[in-house]
Amino acid sequence: MLDKLLNYTSILIKGLPTTISLSVAAIIAACLLSIVLTILLNSQHKLLIASIKFYILIFTGTPLLVQIIIIYYGPTQFPAIRENWPLVWSLISHPWMCAFIALTLNSAAYTTQIFYGALKAIPQGQWQACAVLGMNKSQTLKIIMPYAFKRAISSYSNEIIFVVKGTALVSTITLMDLMGYNQFLNGRYYEFSIFMITGGIYLLINGLLSAMMRSVEKKALAFETP
Repeated sequence: MLDKLLNYTSILIKGLPTTISLSVAAIIAACLLSIVLTILLNSQHKLLIASIKFYILIFTGTPLLVQIIIIYYGPTQFPAIRENWPLVWSLISHPWMCAFIALTLNSAAYTTQIFYGALKAIPQGQWQACAVLGMNKSQTLKIIMPYAFKRAISSYSNEIIFVVKGTALVSTITLMDLMGYNQFLNGRYYEFSIFMITGGIYLLINGLLSAMMRSVEKKALAFETP
């Protein structure tokens, strides 16, 4: 029995590089994109703000699985993309890239809400203090945003974990990640223990991530400790 479990584990681990690389890439890209979107939401361009809010509505209001499938299978319905946009086609024809785009856009939508909410939660007095010092809005954001992001770490750590768990859906577009190998083993042996091992691996990854983010949060908010 132990040999069988070790064999399952050794096979499942083959999917870890895909799961980890996809998670790390999507988290970094989504974080950078959400910072840009948060800044733009504080602009005076109503059309731009409305466009960003519409994007957030689309990606927070629809299931991640649907987004992954549409991004992977959708462009194949348009031969013009393959014929006229070879560079774009070379990217979206790879399942890893499609999964990366879907996870990034989905996470960025949620992360933008987190960062924007943290920014709006900053006491009005701090905005007024910057105005009194003669700072414009761009300069004020440079001062206030780092503080707001520190306060958002607690909520943002949950979003990071959601991204890792979201990678479990990419096996639907032929990616052999951790869940992809889980389905491969389950289709061959049909044993419940395979899901238990897979869940344990995800639990270990997210547990380490959670502990790391708690440590980062503690250090980031150390200035608030009496």
